Amino acid sequence: MDAGHKIQALRSNIERVIKGKPAVVEMAVVALLARGHLLIEDVPGVGKTTLAHSLARSLGCSFRRIQFTSDLLPADILGVSVFHQQKQTFEFKSGPIFAHIVLADEINRTTPKTQSSLLEAMNDAQVSVDSQTYPLPRPFMVIATQNPWEYHGTFPLPESQLDRFMMRIRIGYPDRADEKKVLDRPQLLHPADELEPVLTTQEVLDLQERVEKVRLDDSLMEYLLAIIAATRRSALLMLGVSPRGAMALHKTAKALALVRQRDYCLPDDIKELAPMVLAHRVMLKTSQGSRGHRSEEAERVIQEVVESVPVPL
Repeated sequence: MDAGHKIQALRSNIERVIKGKPAVVEMAVVALLARGHLLIEDVPGVGKTTLAHSLARSLGCSFRRIQFTSDLLPADILGVSVFHQQKQTFEFKSGPIFAHIVLADEINRTTPKTQSSLLEAMNDAQVSVDSQTYPLPRPFMVIATQNPWEYHGTFPLPESQLDRFMMRIRIGYPDRADEKKVLDRPQLLHPADELEPVLTTQEVLDLQERVEKVRLDDSLMEYLLAIIAATRRSALLMLGVSPRGAMALHKTAKALALVRQRDYCLPDDIKELAPMVLAHRVMLKTSQGSRGHRSEEAERVIQEVVESVPVPL
């Protein structure tokens, strides 16, 4: 199969479980192919965990779920060195972070110390424990979930942690017809358990390499940089987009083009992705209301910034 057929097979397989949300599935695939991490922010019960599980099952990669709680420690995620009595040496016992796809469920329910233990893994695909560095498997992707409307017992992710996520998306409620399909489905097993792998680990790596070959013209590069610069000048923002954010928009635009079976980027790719890639990286000057309201407001500001930048002809 060529790249287009492989990507379509992956999307179709996930959509067998995630009903009526093709755009959400598409963005999850974009984050994967762009070698990024995904933050799914929404209310409980709309399928955040199921989306992560379905993506992992479709790839045939190793998958681990970490349920984040207030008493979780960094060693519970990264692993720990254990003294081997017979060998008289310490041996490293790897934690659940050593998987291709890692689901960080309710990531904002653990302490900042434990949250920060993910920074090196997400940025460098490696883990350092007791002065030793251990590489993580490839491909490596963290899919984190959180409920933006609840405050009790939560620890908001700091800007440095949010900046490590390539995209932030929401799933939203299904329409009535799709919700009926969900209810009609047998409830004995997890819906993702019926999925079979459609791509191998090597095929995922090959597709990630293909993303690098997608063309983004100089005019589009200038357009992208103009949007980034506009966020730093905006009167509505206290903190604009970092260079890491610019790199994320660049990578995801190429990945979206490949997902839509093109070897070149369009201005519309950048415009469509900007709110999902940039909004969680900025800081509003007026941040009132719940985190959910602030997230929506940040997306509106990014959309306004994008609309203010002339599209190249």
